[in-house]
Amino acid sequence: MSDEQDPLRESAAPIVTEPVPDLQLQMLVRLVGQDPQAALPITLFIGGGLLYGDLISHKAWKTDWARSLRGVDGPGAQLLERFPEQVDEAVSDKQGRPIPQRLPQWIHLRDATSAVAAGGPVVMPLWRGRLTDVSGWSLGKPDSSLGETEDSRL
Repeated sequence: MSDEQDPLRESAAPIVTEPVPDLQLQMLVRLVGQDPQAALPITLFIGGGLLYGDLISHKAWKTDWARSLRGVDGPGAQLLERFPEQVDEAVSDKQGRPIPQRLPQWIHLRDATSAVAAGGPVVMPLWRGRLTDVSGWSLGKPDSSLGETEDSRL
């Protein structure tokens, strides 16, 4: 067999691959998106760390995000007043005509806690991330009593 025909001797050129989101997680995000009042506890594995909080719809995240922007003080705060609407307008312009419902590409959490190996937990009122960055997930949140000694619970 010549080198040209040997599949093990393919070109040394790099192969570009794109991360693919978990279909079940996409379906869960879409399900939660059907009810802006819904919230499910979830734990995500992202970049070697844990992130947990309440999975919420994009609409609920956007409403809370707009509310938090109105609470910003200081120079330039007035620039943020119309920012959520400007984002919506830009997305509508980019998408053009209505398209069939696609599976979500983003995930939104409320009261998200990041637990990484170095340092203590970081709590964020709102969090948004790409589904392709999630390498694993589980319904529910970690049990805070795990890893505690009997002495630390007293």
